[in-house]
This record gives sequence, C-alpha cells and structure tokens, in this order.
Amino acid sequence: MRLIAGSAGGIPIKVPKAETRPTTDRTRQAVFSMLGDIVIGARVLDLYAGSGALGLEALSRGAASAVFVEQHREAAAVIRENLSKTRLQGGEVRQADVARALQSLAGMGARFDLIFADPPYTQRPGDADLAAELIEGDEVRALLSAGGNFVVESRMTKGAAASWSGWLVERDREYGSTRILWLTKQGDVESIESGSL
Repeated sequence: MRLIAGSAGGIPIKVPKAETRPTTDRTRQAVFSMLGDIVIGARVLDLYAGSGALGLEALSRGAASAVFVEQHREAAAVIRENLSKTRLQGGEVRQADVARALQSLAGMGARFDLIFADPPYTQRPGDADLAAELIEGDEVRALLSAGGNFVVESRMTKGAAASWSGWLVERDREYGSTRILWLTKQGDVESIESGSL
C-alpha cells in the first residue's frame, strides 16, 4: 500500500498483520478526490485508524494535523512507523478505545475540521453497527468545528437510513462492499451541490 498524492505521494506504508481492514487505494483515491481542497490546513481525526492510511494521506495533501485513534497495540505501533517513514509532521497517535478517546478529546475541548472513521464491519447478526452508532451519537458532532466534515466507511446498504438527524448527507457512494458516507453537521454549512466521486 502506498500514499497516493501530496508531499509523501508514492511512499509505501506498512499495514498491520491483523485486526484491521485497510481502505483500498481505489476507495482512498475516491474519498480524497471528493474532498478536494477541504483537506488543506484541516485538523484531522482518524478513528479506527488501522495503518493510518487516511490520516497519513490527509497530512500528505496538506492537512495541518492528524490525531490517529487505534485500540490495538500493533496497529498503533505501525502508524508511528508510518509517520516516521513518511516524515510527515503534525501526527499524534493515541492507542485507545474509540469511545474513551472521543470522551477524552471532548473533555480537552478539541475540535476537528475533518473526521474519518473506518470501524470494523458487523460480522454476525446482533453485532453492534459501529458506523451507525457514530453517526447517530452526539460524540463525533461535538468534536467537529463549524462546517466540519465526517467521512465514514461502512457495510450499510446504500439507501438504508439515507438521512440522519443533525447531518447533511453530501455524498453516499458504494465501492464493492464498502459504503462511503460524507456528512456535514446540519445547520453549519449549506449542502454542496451533489456530484459523483
């Protein structure tokens, strides 16, 4: 896996051996093509960061900073290795459960312009849908700055819950079994004109 563009474009990054599901290059390219200049100067939060590919890509493309939240020790170590290898500045790795990290960041008064989340997909009936919980809860919205953006990957069927209270759906696309939702806080900004990725 390599970073696609920016100051560290083309540099290969390490992927943890287990416990993660890296975002494919095709999906990552689509996400960043969609976001465009929004990334430049943004304060980024990368939840369920895995290899850190999304946050690293953002830093490479001009984000001001990125906080990576990853619960698993090996994956957190890999993100630190990737930051060192790419020589990207402004990265901070927090090895923590996402729910606790969100609480801690909110308690510190942290605010982010762009939040990524790529939680584990549900595997069996009865498993918690972590993507839906993040969208429906208040924690992510509370951490977003005015006009902030939330990009979440999930296996939710497209069209299911096509709108959520408090969010504007800017994009809703599927790539294979992955659904990409780009959301903004309702009332912060006017919804941008719909378009394809």
